[in-house]
Amino acid sequence: MRLQVGARTDAGRVRSLNEDVYRVHPEQGLFLVCDGMGGCPAGEVASEMAARSIVEHVNADDGHTANPARDGYLPHSRRLRTAVEHSNQYIFETAQVEPERAGMGTTVVGAWINGPLVSVAHVGDSRVYVLRDGTLDQITHDHSWVEEQVRAGTMSPSAARQHPWRNVVTRALSGGEDPEVDVTEVSPQPGERYLLCSDGLFTVVPDARIAEILGKTGVTLESITRSLIEAANDGGGPDNITALILQIDAA
Repeated sequence: MRLQVGARTDAGRVRSLNEDVYRVHPEQGLFLVCDGMGGCPAGEVASEMAARSIVEHVNADDGHTANPARDGYLPHSRRLRTAVEHSNQYIFETAQVEPERAGMGTTVVGAWINGPLVSVAHVGDSRVYVLRDGTLDQITHDHSWVEEQVRAGTMSPSAARQHPWRNVVTRALSGGEDPEVDVTEVSPQPGERYLLCSDGLFTVVPDARIAEILGKTGVTLESITRSLIEAANDGGGPDNITALILQIDAA
């Protein structure tokens, strides 16, 4: 299996500071998007800290993958989850010695490709989609107030994109108790494209339009990331926007 990657981030049209951070490590198959919580102190610091901490702890095989109390996932999935949990502790410890950063937080979504498996871990409302055979599927489920209403059937997806509470997350890496980290394991197939993105994209651009852009052929993945960000900015660009695309090719 071969892999192509494209990634881009943009502050959007409203905010002067970009608190989104992404990491691309194709040599080890690790990819991350972290979205610092706007309106909180040092959101850009939290996203950077989380990304750095997760990469460091994924690379450090310190025995956490063999915890018998947390069976059900393959070792790399458990290691990714543990790395995300550790990043929350890192944020907590930093806030203890730097009180001006108390309350900082970030969302995170990570994909770790290992042989025939993609391990996905996330906290918050950054997402992973997969485009297969022209159909866009959302792999992750947002930890947000509006998404809870959508799942309960009390709000439509289109209304959720416009709701004034659309940025309210119910889980985040913010230095409190370890949040529950959702883990999903996916078997990638040649021809599929995976999109990791912050909410600055999907709260503005409908899924149908994301699928249309993500499915373009004859152009580079970097060009597609540019088109996704342009679509979000054309819709007002109210938030930071990050798009990271992975394309699975046959070996």
